[in-house]
Amino acid sequence: MTIAVPPAAVACALAERFAAEASELDRSGAFPHANIAALRAAGFLGLTVPRRLGGGGAGLALSAEAVGRIGAGEPATALVLAMTLLHHAVIHRDDSPWPRLVADAVGRDAVTRGTLINALRVEPELGTPARGGLPATIARRDGAGWRITGRKIYATGAPALGYGVVFARTDEAEPRIGNLLVPFDAPGIRIVETWDHLGLRASASHDVVFEDVPVSGDHAVDLRPPEAWRKPDSWQQAWSCTLIAALYDGVARAAQAWFIGFLRARVPGSLGAPLASLPRFHDAVGECERLLAVNARLLAGLAAETDGGRPPPPQDSGFVKLTVTENAIAVVQQAAELCGNAGLSRRNPLERHLRDVLCARIHWPQGDAVRAAAGRAAFGA
Repeated sequence: MTIAVPPAAVACALAERFAAEASELDRSGAFPHANIAALRAAGFLGLTVPRRLGGGGAGLALSAEAVGRIGAGEPATALVLAMTLLHHAVIHRDDSPWPRLVADAVGRDAVTRGTLINALRVEPELGTPARGGLPATIARRDGAGWRITGRKIYATGAPALGYGVVFARTDEAEPRIGNLLVPFDAPGIRIVETWDHLGLRASASHDVVFEDVPVSGDHAVDLRPPEAWRKPDSWQQAWSCTLIAALYDGVARAAQAWFIGFLRARVPGSLGAPLASLPRFHDAVGECERLLAVNARLLAGLAAETDGGRPPPPQDSGFVKLTVTENAIAVVQQAAELCGNAGLSRRNPLERHLRDVLCARIHWPQGDAVRAAAGRAAFGA
C-alpha cells in the first residue's frame, strides 16, 4: 500500500505538539523518540521514498515545507527527519550509484518500519571530508565483503538510526573512498554519548565507533577514486542546502511568532499600552518580515528548479543556504536584543531559538567555503 503524502495541516499539528515538549528536550538533551514515533505513524519518514516502493514520492518543495514546519516546533527532530528525507531522495535517483536492490530494501524499510538513515562522515582527525583529505575510517576486504574500523563524530540521531552511510577509505593498494551502508544492528558498533552542545541538544549527534564491523559486498554502495569526489553534485547540493535552510527558517519563524506575542502582551507601566503600539517595534518586526519573505522566495525558487529537473550550480545552492540561514539568525538575534532580559530568560523559548538558530552556521557548506569558492570562480581560478 502506498502511503499518502502528509498534508501541511498534519505537519502543523505535529509541530505544535513537539513544541510543547521542546524545552524539556533541550534541558535534558534526551533524544526525541516519541517525536520520531509520531513522524513514523504519520508517514513522514517515507515521504521521499518512490511510490513504486510504497513511499510518498515527494519532491523537494513538499519535503522542505515539512522540515520547516517541524523545525518551528522542535528543530532537533526536524534535523533527523531532514537527513532521512535527503538520503532517500538521493539513493533512489535513476543515476544513483547505489545497487538498486540495496536502495529498494532501504526504501521499503522506511515505509514499513519507519527506519532512519543518516550519513556518518565527520571524524576527529579529519573534520568534514568536504574540505578535503582522506578519512581515517578503514574498510578492509574480508572475502566478498568488508570490515569497517573507525570513529565518526556528530552522528545525528545515532541512538535511533537503522542505517549509517559510513564514509571510509579502502585498504587497497590504490585506495578508493566513499560510502558503505552499515545496518546499525551489526556487531561491533558502539555509540559514545559525547553530544553536549549549545543548540539542537536533542539531536543526539554522538560519536559512533566501528570495531571490525562486517559489511556485505553489495553494501559498498559508492566507492570511487579520491579525485572523483572533488566535484559536488548539483542535485544533492540543492536538496541538502534547501532542507537545512528550511529547518532554520522554521526556527526563525517560531521566534518571530513568539516575539510578536510578547510585544502584544507586554504593557509597561510608563507607556500604558502594549509595546506593539510603538512605531519602533513596527519597524523592527517589519524588517524581520522582510527577511522571512526573502527566505520564502529563495527556498521556493530553489525547490521549484530542482523539482523541475533543473537544479542550479552547487555555488548557487550554497548562496541560498547561506543567505536564508543568516537571515534566520538576524531575525532571532533582533528579537532577543529588543526583548531585553525576557529574551534571554530560560522561562521563555526565545533564548532556545537563539541557541538553535546559531547551529545553522555549522552545517556544510559553511559561509567561508561558499564565499571563498565564489571568489575563486570570479577570479577565474
